[in-house]
Amino acid sequence: MKERLRASLDVAGPLLGLLVVIVLFGVLAPDRFLSAYNLKTVLTQTVIVGLGAVGMTYVMIAGGIDLSIGSVIALASVVTAVLLRDGHGPLVALAGGVATGAAAGALNGLLVTRLGIVPFIVTLGTMGVARGVAKWLADEQTVRADAGWLGGLMTKTPDPAWLLLAKGVWIALGLAALMTLVLRRTVLGVHVFAVGSNEATARLCGVPVERVKLAVYTIAGVFAGLAGVLQFGRLTVGDPTTAIGLELDVIAAVVIGGASLSGGRGSITGALLGAFFMSVLANGCTLTGVPTYVQQILVGVIIVTAVALDRLRRR
Repeated sequence: MKERLRASLDVAGPLLGLLVVIVLFGVLAPDRFLSAYNLKTVLTQTVIVGLGAVGMTYVMIAGGIDLSIGSVIALASVVTAVLLRDGHGPLVALAGGVATGAAAGALNGLLVTRLGIVPFIVTLGTMGVARGVAKWLADEQTVRADAGWLGGLMTKTPDPAWLLLAKGVWIALGLAALMTLVLRRTVLGVHVFAVGSNEATARLCGVPVERVKLAVYTIAGVFAGLAGVLQFGRLTVGDPTTAIGLELDVIAAVVIGGASLSGGRGSITGALLGAFFMSVLANGCTLTGVPTYVQQILVGVIIVTAVALDRLRRR
């Protein structure tokens, strides 16, 4: 009962913040901000951060962090574009992008578990490696290729029209629902919470800590790879410089959604609400003419505030 109440409060916090921001920008720019077209735009913009947040939630609940996610998204988008450019079909390109993310995530997991290096340092290093490999594959320029049906996944006016929202939005929501079930109703989910709550105790209870960590980083890589494929579908080019700084938005979304940087706490629903909050904030600032640097300052303040509230809550 206590855990359910705590989970409800974790979701209620970001939901309340989201409502406040919507009301604020609804008053400042009612005609443009509250339109159906703008809602579709914001939801489509949420997909990339939302997918990254789903994977990051697993990592942070297990007590880790992944700073390489933005670079992995860029690498996956470049791999997708290169495969299409070289004559492979969209399905092969999709599989290649997701596999690239999975390999990067597995590498992070292996380095964390085998070398015993803290995740912050490991993923800081692989962030540079993934970005460098992306630039190498792309010859330090954008890779142009025919996106095929991948380009339609992020179209705001989908075909068929009865879908109402971009196919990428439905993909993200479906996968989020699936990963919520995995987190709350499977042995893996129980082990993820156990490792994040107290790794030493989990190990004494027979939890395979190393395998759990490897699994969560691989899951994060898979979702980063899929986000990279959809990023290519959105831009229709493979850009090695895309998603720079996106890891901050993803981490902010997860923390806003109630996850703790100390591990043992978090939810997929909260992370998606946090991602939507970040998209609404960026969209509203753009529509009201707020400079980009102010948006970046706001994101930094939000991250610090969310972490500070988490510390107070844990006390």
